[in-house]
Amino acid sequence: MRHITLGLVAVLGVITPSYAGPVTPNFTSGTITSETKTRTEVIEVIKQIEYTTGTSYTVTGTNINIPGTPAPGANYTIQTQGAPFQFSETYLTPGIAKETWIDRKTVEESTTNSLSVFTQ
Repeated sequence: MRHITLGLVAVLGVITPSYAGPVTPNFTSGTITSETKTRTEVIEVIKQIEYTTGTSYTVTGTNINIPGTPAPGANYTIQTQGAPFQFSETYLTPGIAKETWIDRKTVEESTTNSLSVFTQ
């Protein structure tokens, strides 16, 4: 038994506790830079169709004789022969009156640079 006791004493004497000490950084200043790039792409498609549900007839002009009830195929004549004139006639029936199609692509790019400075 004595031999076992002495052996334990020898092993216990070898183990020593260790403790952490304070950590002190060995720098005095520093910088960090970063760059962030973004790209946004938006594609828009706009399709607009306007319809008429009735009949529309319009006539305008200068130096033109317009009869009392204008109608498609009416007899329009020039008032003063040889003088300038202007004449416009529009006849719309039910259906598509106007179509608008817009295809648009918008691209936005940005870059953000950051600089951080620190000291101890």
